[in-house]
Amino acid sequence: MITTPFADSAASRRQFLAWSGAAVAALAAAGCSAPGSDTASSGQQAADASREPLTKIGLDYPFTQLPLYATLVKLSTAAAKKHGVSLLTTSDGSSADTQATNLNTWVARKTPAIVSFPMVFEAAEAIAKAALDAGLIWVTYGGTLENQSADIRFSFREGGTLLGEAAAKWALENLGGKGKIAFLTDSTIELGRERTKGMIDAFTKLAPGVDVVAQEQAIDPDTGLSKTKAVLAKHPDLNLLLGVTDASAYGGYKALEQTGRAKDDAKTFVGGQDGAAPSLLAIKAGTFYRASAALAPQDIANAIVDVPLAVAAGKANPGVEVPIALVGPRDTAKIDALLAQNG
Repeated sequence: MITTPFADSAASRRQFLAWSGAAVAALAAAGCSAPGSDTASSGQQAADASREPLTKIGLDYPFTQLPLYATLVKLSTAAAKKHGVSLLTTSDGSSADTQATNLNTWVARKTPAIVSFPMVFEAAEAIAKAALDAGLIWVTYGGTLENQSADIRFSFREGGTLLGEAAAKWALENLGGKGKIAFLTDSTIELGRERTKGMIDAFTKLAPGVDVVAQEQAIDPDTGLSKTKAVLAKHPDLNLLLGVTDASAYGGYKALEQTGRAKDDAKTFVGGQDGAAPSLLAIKAGTFYRASAALAPQDIANAIVDVPLAVAAGKANPGVEVPIALVGPRDTAKIDALLAQNG
């Protein structure tokens, strides 16, 4: 894909599980078998061996409110076209229930390859298994499932660690190791939890004299804005703000601006993760948005297409891990390259 209230609600989780179970039941009624994991694995291998050339890939990225979404769709569509493949997309609107419905539809329609970023990983297992049992390719984005053809992984904790270390170093050099920090976090999916842990652990270890005044759930700009304003109401002298995404951190950056913080304030540090264009532009402009643990959108888009193609071709170890790197004000060439990809 987090910050949406349904993502970690028990009711939504139960409904998502119900949708998942319904998919398996529907496929069983249609005459599809549901063997154990070992049998499913051998069945998937047999399907891979007899698979026709791949012509369609479905990209299911539920967090459509993030700036990265439009970029990924654009770049993935172009990457797929180079291979004569058409790219399908869902419109989940950050709803676990809608995601389940859309994925079940793709399985029922036998969409040949599905790349999905599950909002509820444990609930996605049943849908992924149904896809494999139907002879389809399932690629898990942002984590690993037991039932899958391959996965697209990210250095989750490494990104958070890079950001936390950079912020701690800045605090030691510019604040004498004192001050206040708030974290915009995510506890709902593996990606968010790992990034959160990486940035908090790295920062608090290296800058123990900085007071942690808040940890707020937020991944998108609007939530980052509102949560940061609430923090600033209690702590107007906040020095540092780190986000689990650039989107949430950028919302926090705007909150600091709107409450009177000068764009180049020497005692303020904001940083995020992903390498989103608004954040990169703020870094390049020399504002107090000072760092991003950035992923290259083109690397992700290529993986979205290349991994299912590799599965279809029967290649060994088709999964990939997308690299991440920290960028700051001095990294103008890297920033320009990333901005060109965000185009």
